[in-house]
Amino acid sequence: MTVVHPIARAWITTGGTGAQNYDEFADDAEITAIIETNPHSALGIEMPHRAPESLGTSFLDALPAAVSRLAEAKADGSYTPAEQVLVLYRISAPGEAPAYGLFAMVDTDQISTSADEPGLVIRNEDVFIAKVRERVALAEALGHLLSPVLLLQTGRGDELHRALAAATETAGVPAATDTDQSGRTHAIWLLGPGPQQDELAALAGGGELVVADGNHRSLAAQTGGLPRFLAVVTTPDSVAIQPYNRLVSELTATPAELLDRLRAAGATVTPITGPVEVPATGGTVHLQLPDQGYAVSLPHTDGGQLENLDHALVERLLLRDALGLDPGDKRITYVGGDYPAAWLTGEVAAGRAELAILIAPVTVDDFVAVNLAREKMPRKSTWFTPKARGGLVVAELPS
Repeated sequence: MTVVHPIARAWITTGGTGAQNYDEFADDAEITAIIETNPHSALGIEMPHRAPESLGTSFLDALPAAVSRLAEAKADGSYTPAEQVLVLYRISAPGEAPAYGLFAMVDTDQISTSADEPGLVIRNEDVFIAKVRERVALAEALGHLLSPVLLLQTGRGDELHRALAAATETAGVPAATDTDQSGRTHAIWLLGPGPQQDELAALAGGGELVVADGNHRSLAAQTGGLPRFLAVVTTPDSVAIQPYNRLVSELTATPAELLDRLRAAGATVTPITGPVEVPATGGTVHLQLPDQGYAVSLPHTDGGQLENLDHALVERLLLRDALGLDPGDKRITYVGGDYPAAWLTGEVAAGRAELAILIAPVTVDDFVAVNLAREKMPRKSTWFTPKARGGLVVAELPS
């Protein structure tokens, strides 16, 4: 028995609906601009309160608009229906090795969040519960899922990678293609019932599946009582981990007080001459304050590997202890690897933020070790690329 299944009733894009997932943006105004430029973007359904005509409306109050947008998209031919399908997925760009995945439904009762909780789907990161509630409300209102959870197949990843590469090579013309903001081409092919579908479902579900992206969406499936959730199962050779940085819009102390508090906690603080970049390796984080950049080596604790990851130290020693900020504080923006260091430091230079925190990416070894121990990564600590695109394959939920 596999935990990966065909989508009973899918709606497949005919073009123009693909979008970054709702949580990939550092500034909500970017979402509004995308929807304004392309009203067919799935972001208009995923983030209805950010649509130009709904600004100022709460997420919950904007849900009827999301329902209407999806109904209109299905009626005007933006999506076409398909039944009992897996969907082959390839992401390609010049100079890059192709990334492969498989759109499918995955059993929700397989999600495991601790060593004593059985299941093949490992969720590895703390979440913001308010965002989970929004995802639950959206699924209940729409009766559809638009954004997939990205799952990394760790048990049979090499076999799955080869099988998906071979399947896409012989699949013919894609059912649809979409180009993302980085110029990558996202292509999909439908795979109906038969031996090949069975083989790929078995490979995709043939080992532990680690949530690489979509911790909130997977918890929303559990909270909302969904028997299965929409996922893209991908392979280790298809992804890389990029930096996941932080911006603080308003400090609770002066820059001098912040640095003094860090030194008092045991940190080593060294001014940076020249541009502030993402650190090449872990152990030191870089800060951009309005007057100067600094390299800060945060002291390790007596805890284990997880407690001493750079992202955990930043959350505990810098944000909580030195600034008194809870990780969910609205003054903190979590900025993924699609935004370069110059963008973050530019936000400070422009006065739109008072602190940028640049953190080396988590290593794959550390990520795997934490997951095998069934421990949780710090919030917003792994930015996997390339990202699976939302709005290409929509799963209709059983009524």
